[in-house]
Amino acid sequence: MLRVYRLKRFLESMITAKPTELKVGVVGLGKMGVMHACLLNVLPNVRLSALCDKSRFMRTIAKRIFRGRIATDKLDTLMDLDLDAIYVLTPIPSHYHIVKEILAKNIAPNLFVEKTLASNYAQSEELYRLSQNCKGAKMVGYMKRFGVTFNQAKKLLDKQLLGDLLSFDAYAFSSDFADVPESSSVSKARGGALEDLGSHVADLALWFFGDLGVASAKIDSKISQDSEDTVGFEVAGSDGLQGRFEVSWSKSGYRMPEFGLAIRGTKGTLTVNDDEVRLELNRAEPRKWYRQDLDDNVGFFLGGSEYFRENDQFIKSIMSGISPESDFKSAMRVDHLLGQVRCRAANA
Repeated sequence: MLRVYRLKRFLESMITAKPTELKVGVVGLGKMGVMHACLLNVLPNVRLSALCDKSRFMRTIAKRIFRGRIATDKLDTLMDLDLDAIYVLTPIPSHYHIVKEILAKNIAPNLFVEKTLASNYAQSEELYRLSQNCKGAKMVGYMKRFGVTFNQAKKLLDKQLLGDLLSFDAYAFSSDFADVPESSSVSKARGGALEDLGSHVADLALWFFGDLGVASAKIDSKISQDSEDTVGFEVAGSDGLQGRFEVSWSKSGYRMPEFGLAIRGTKGTLTVNDDEVRLELNRAEPRKWYRQDLDDNVGFFLGGSEYFRENDQFIKSIMSGISPESDFKSAMRVDHLLGQVRCRAANA
């Protein structure tokens, strides 16, 4: 009887025991850093343990918001904390050096990097190669993959309802720099419209259609001589698919960034943006799905439901050992495509 009682108690303890808590650090306390830190602070089985930023002001603010957490301006401080994961949420131009140091020093086995993985394909390829020598989940924050409308579009495409795909138009617009005076340096920290906005629709297109090659490209500079403010480029797939992209962060009328695609096939057309999906098949009534029709509910809403979902998947991928949807390899493909755009534009 005693053995049975002990076995029963053991099984009950296994059922009620809480999963291991993951210790997570955040590097970069700008807008994205604070938002991700807040989301991590409410996710189950996660302990936000450390915050890193070069700004003394932001560290002071972080200490008040996230009481009891370590706040430092040095990556090396994180080495002694036995962290399970680190989020790199600094501006794009700094990603390469920070991620490389984390990988080289093995500061944490699991890494989340806000898009893009690096500033160019060579850097991205090197980081991917280094990550292959380190166990753990490696994810890049292409959060549009976690939008319910874009997921619905992916499901419809996978069902081949459009027949053979012929062409698509993709866009990414915002008004962030529509009224910025010429010669301003304010946009440089964000890396340019191609990386900041265009990377999202580039990632969606690669996710939807597979590998694409850039046929032509044009980059216009409005704010300063070397800034990438408006970008247009054309691509082709191996199966004859033709695509066209328009990207601008200087477009009036877009208070919030907007992303979308219009896809044409032999059997109809599919259009998708952040708010709705529309399917128009030949000789059939059009069908439309709005965002609110697609179960756009999350455990904690901050910034957008996509952010909660991508954080949730990253944490679950760590605990399950399954690679996340948007990993370093897929992010490297985005940087490769953007590199082709710059090369074609430079030689136009």
